[in-house]
Order: sequence, then structure tokens, then C-alpha cells
Amino acid sequence: MGRLGEVKASAEQPSLTFPNLPNLPNHAIFTRVFPYKDENPTELTPLSTVGLIAINVLAWLFVQGAGATDQALAQSVCHYGLIPGEVLRTVAPGTAVPVGPNMQCVIDAAPHWWTLLTSMFMHGGWFHLITNMWFFWVFGNNIEDSMGHGRFVVFYLLCGLAAAATQMLVSPKSAVPMVGASGAISGVMGAYVLLYPRVRVHTLVFLGFFVTTIALPAYVMLGYWFLLQLLGGTASALSQVEGGVAFWAHVGGFVAGMILIKLFADPEFLERRRAGMLIAPRGA
Repeated sequence: MGRLGEVKASAEQPSLTFPNLPNLPNHAIFTRVFPYKDENPTELTPLSTVGLIAINVLAWLFVQGAGATDQALAQSVCHYGLIPGEVLRTVAPGTAVPVGPNMQCVIDAAPHWWTLLTSMFMHGGWFHLITNMWFFWVFGNNIEDSMGHGRFVVFYLLCGLAAAATQMLVSPKSAVPMVGASGAISGVMGAYVLLYPRVRVHTLVFLGFFVTTIALPAYVMLGYWFLLQLLGGTASALSQVEGGVAFWAHVGGFVAGMILIKLFADPEFLERRRAGMLIAPRGA
């Protein structure tokens, strides 16, 4: 027998995609602004940031089969995605949720708490993976720089757990699998806005079919992004529609990052940054 995510044929259930599988809540970075670099040099080689990106990519390629088939993608989402109602035991065992063409996830009787971790390394498609990893690269290396390699991994995982816990608190009876790294990445972004609020972030801005670039202070770019998550989460709560972007996971991760950075950042490093003026000034 499979665990809660056993994929079974279902002639009656409609299919979902993510993005090949729609309506599954995912931790995709949801924004009309897309950062592509910052003016924030680092001291350390970002080994942990690169390592975490590599783990996500390897999981996508070898666990999820790079989304080559709906079967492989649905199977991975079912087996390793987080289902709030299954973990909290608020959804009856045997409940079936469609996750692909003629496929459904069947919830098992035993809660699988380890999906709180595994769901952070699963994704729903190439675009989902690439956007998450790009945001992580832009902001993650500087947060790793502030605390060191090992502490950064712990920080990242704790932010991901806080994000998942927030989403479960808001949707405790959800039977839909949730996957994606952006809950943890939101924590990195929350830490960034506290440590480097005035660092300029070069950003692509999408205005319909028009795309332009602009350099914004981090507090503007990330503050705007956080506002979008609050608005999206409120709208989804009022509409009571399940699936789509896990906005409250982003909110929970962001707030957790703002809190945890005070515990994880190295005070000596921060003092060196202030004294050394390592942040590149405008026009440098």
C-alpha cells in the first residue's frame, strides 16, 4: 500500500494541474515584480545557498522526474506534499483529492509529519522551481553571509516549518497537497528586509505586456511583495476557495524570518558591515 498520497485511477474526478496540476496550493513566489540582482556584496562563498538550490533541483529531476509525466509529478506531490487535514487528522482517511488526469490522492489514516520537511523540496513545474530558486539566490546569499553556513541551513528549515504551520493554522481541514520552497524563502526575504532595508534591488516590473526594470530599495520591493501576500491571503480566505498560491505560508515564513534573524545573525558580522560600508552606494 502507498501512504496518504497513493495515486489511483479515477474516471469520475476532474483533473488538476500544478502548473500541469491546477488548484494545488503551492509555495510559488507570487508577484508582478521580479528581482534579478541586488547591490549587496558578500564575504562568504554561499555554500549552503548553492547546496539547498542543488537539493531542490535534484529532487525535481530524480524524485519528481522533472515533471516529464503527469503520473510521476502527481505521485511525488501525493507522497511528499504536505496535506494539512492529513497531518492534523481533520480529514477522514480515504478522502480522495484529484491531482492529475484521471488520478487522485487518497489520504491515509496515519499522519505523516515528515511531509512538513519534504514538501519544501517538491515543486509543481519548471517555472515554479526556477522562480523560487532565483528569488532564493538573490536574497539567500546575503542572509547566509550574516550567520554562516550551518546556522543558515537551520534558519532556512525553521522558516519553512513556520510557513507550513501558518498555512495549516489557516486551512486545518484542507485535503489538498501543498508543495514548494517559497515558505522558507519568504523567511529569507523577511530577514533581508530587516538587515538590508536600503540596499537597492534591481527588479523587472511587469505591466501587462510591458516590461521595464527599476532599482528599488529592499524595503519597497519586499514590502510590496508582502502586501500582495496579505491581500491574496485575505481574498482566498473570504472566497473559501482551496488551491492556488499558499499566501499565508508566505506571510508566516516572512514574519518568522524577521523574528529569527535576530537570533541567528552574527553581531560581529553586522558590525563589520556597518563599519566597512560594504553596501555599494548609488552609482558605484
